[in-house]
Amino acid sequence: MLETKDFTKGSIPKQLIRLSLPIMGTSFVQMAYNLINMIWLGQVGSDAVAAVGVASFYIWLGVSIMLITRIGAEVGVSQSLGANDHVKARKFAGNAVTLVILLSIAYGLMTYLLAPQLISFFNIENHNVSSAATSYLRIIAAGSILYYANPTFSGIFNGAGISKLPFRLNATGLTLNLILDPILIFGIGPFPKLGTNGAGIATIISQGVVFLLFIIKFKNKNGLLEKKWIIGRPNWQYVRKIFGLGTPVAMHNILFASFAMVLARIIGKYGALPIAVQSIGAQIEALSWMTAGGFSTALSVFTGQNFGAGNWNRIFKGFWITIGISGTVGIAVTFCFVFFGRAIFSVFLSEPEAIALGILYLKILALSQVFMCIEISTGGAFNGIGRTYPPSIIGIIFTAARIPLALFLSQPFLLGMSGVWWSVSISSILKGIVLFSWFNFLIRRHPEKNATRFPRVRTSNFSSIITEKGMDEIKRLQ
Repeated sequence: MLETKDFTKGSIPKQLIRLSLPIMGTSFVQMAYNLINMIWLGQVGSDAVAAVGVASFYIWLGVSIMLITRIGAEVGVSQSLGANDHVKARKFAGNAVTLVILLSIAYGLMTYLLAPQLISFFNIENHNVSSAATSYLRIIAAGSILYYANPTFSGIFNGAGISKLPFRLNATGLTLNLILDPILIFGIGPFPKLGTNGAGIATIISQGVVFLLFIIKFKNKNGLLEKKWIIGRPNWQYVRKIFGLGTPVAMHNILFASFAMVLARIIGKYGALPIAVQSIGAQIEALSWMTAGGFSTALSVFTGQNFGAGNWNRIFKGFWITIGISGTVGIAVTFCFVFFGRAIFSVFLSEPEAIALGILYLKILALSQVFMCIEISTGGAFNGIGRTYPPSIIGIIFTAARIPLALFLSQPFLLGMSGVWWSVSISSILKGIVLFSWFNFLIRRHPEKNATRFPRVRTSNFSSIITEKGMDEIKRLQ
């Protein structure tokens, strides 16, 4: 049996850091697949990078859809364990696994059959780029279960506070990808030179190994599933709860990916090079939002358990500690983007024009890094108490605003092509400010906040109110 972690007592900073570091490691590993592909394909040329960048929008869309099951598993498992209900935690885990496999099959089939039409959305005039993008997307679609199920598997273990195991398994897959990428892209030894297709095949093989390792862990250490079968008959009561918890977050990310595709279409009129620069820049920027995402997930699990136990005082402290750490990360990333942009982009591309565009991209996005980290971390706090709608509402509104803002700022008489990137940075700043203010307002209205501010007042009545309110909220969400 797997031993779950209890975050309702003990040192808050130590628990958040210990939980978040493996989660961040797992996120970095998952992001590194694309980053490593970009590094190797950059040696082939900017067209190859652009092809994978275009196809990656639909892969990103698929990962966003699967957030339904990942978030549903993380929140459902963590809240159930916080309420000391291990049976319910196993039901959330089992139904999340069944659901993600079914969704992966459906999405993989759709993207395989419609790949040419999907790629044509970007109106890329370079036939080599569009053809390579179609082929790459179909390779990922053929291995859709292997690619899209692993984040949900990680979410189940994260929800139980077991964040080191997903990191180790995903790191194993990344190591294999590091070996396979140059072999299949450049045709080393007896292997043929496959270019972008080689990068896709290497990714699917590596993700397949991770998938099998997760299956072995579930079957041999069956503490988080009801049965030794990985996929079972859906329990619609739990499927509805998983959709209720995960859909707002997934919808936010689906629309986020969709709006990014529209922005890529806008910038695509300037040629394949800006698309390649934006694709690489997004992978570089992922270093900051993946870090914030690790703390966000840790805060979600921490908050979920303490919400289930009615410990609002620990929720308050955990939130502010996480915001402080995430803000510091954002400041450090801003410094690197402003002063080391040339060195960073030179790792990926050698063309002087591409490097110049990359430096401009990083300087524009540098202004929003602190606010983006705060937004992502605050979203984890909302998720932990089961209120997944506020981050989604704020995210959808301000991300949607990027489209008209980009169309306006990219006019030749204003900022031109860089106006698209300015629309991203401005909207991220606004999202961070508004979402942080919303959660700060929410926690300051909570009765136990008064008990914390005035320690001489008897707190027994407050504690009973909080516990009763917390349990009522759990029942309402269920």
